[in-house]
Amino acid sequence: MKNKALKRLIYGLSALLVCFSLFSFKLVSTVKRDTINNGFKLKTIIVDAGHGGAPTGTGHFSHGASGSYSTERGVTLAIALKLQKAIEKELTDTKVVLTRSTEDDVSWERRSAIANENKGNLFISLHCNSLADRVVREVVGHKHHKPVYKTVRVANHSGKGVLVLVYGLKRSREEEKAIKQNQLEEGEGDDAEMNSGLDPNDPESIILINQYKSKFRQRSIHLANLINTEFVETDGRPSEGIREQGVLVLCHSAMPAVLVETGYINNPDDEAYLNSEKGQDEIVNSIVRALKNYKDEVEQVAK
Repeated sequence: MKNKALKRLIYGLSALLVCFSLFSFKLVSTVKRDTINNGFKLKTIIVDAGHGGAPTGTGHFSHGASGSYSTERGVTLAIALKLQKAIEKELTDTKVVLTRSTEDDVSWERRSAIANENKGNLFISLHCNSLADRVVREVVGHKHHKPVYKTVRVANHSGKGVLVLVYGLKRSREEEKAIKQNQLEEGEGDDAEMNSGLDPNDPESIILINQYKSKFRQRSIHLANLINTEFVETDGRPSEGIREQGVLVLCHSAMPAVLVETGYINNPDDEAYLNSEKGQDEIVNSIVRALKNYKDEVEQVAK
């Protein structure tokens, strides 16, 4: 093998795989040592405010879900701006990059590109959940002594609480492409010298790509667990737990990534919470606490 440093990294990554199981979304123990890259620092976090309004001069409009008086685009932007300030205050050596800072929408392709171009170490996408209307049949009269039915749509306000998503394995090929472009070809932060000049089609590089995939997935699931625990145990929020889903913006970002559904905006109680200072501050503070724990673990802080 030409690159001894690469060989050591691959062996270290392989050892890590033995220690972790990918078949469970609940990590039993806390990671205290990361053999993937000693000296790793959480330098850049990408904060993605989901959806947005129509950019000036375009017909594209993706405001996302709506409540009785607010929209997902507005709520996620408000939380994202607060989260940026809180992270930069509490994690002073970490930079935050927003995928959007205005009401204008940004395509998912551009959001992933922003994350990769800025060499993000972590991607957090903020969204609001919503349930589709229920379709029911109502009796509207009778004819020849038989009921006449009409199909109507009824708002479904039963959804409540948070949900955290990680990318689904079925999107692994797209993730591989992002890793090739942003981890191997250009190098990733502390690994830049090690990875420079590697051929993404070389068998050794393919092994490295798979190890990156495993690392990112493990860290995504672990961060999702940390965030969900804060929401439930600290804020007392209802939670639907952690799920995997083929979210394009997650699997195209070459880094650990989670999507946080902060609440059901079409539920009156959740909408009020999401639009309140108290609710937004609780969401932000819970994410920041989770990030502090995550940062300590991945940076191998001695306890």
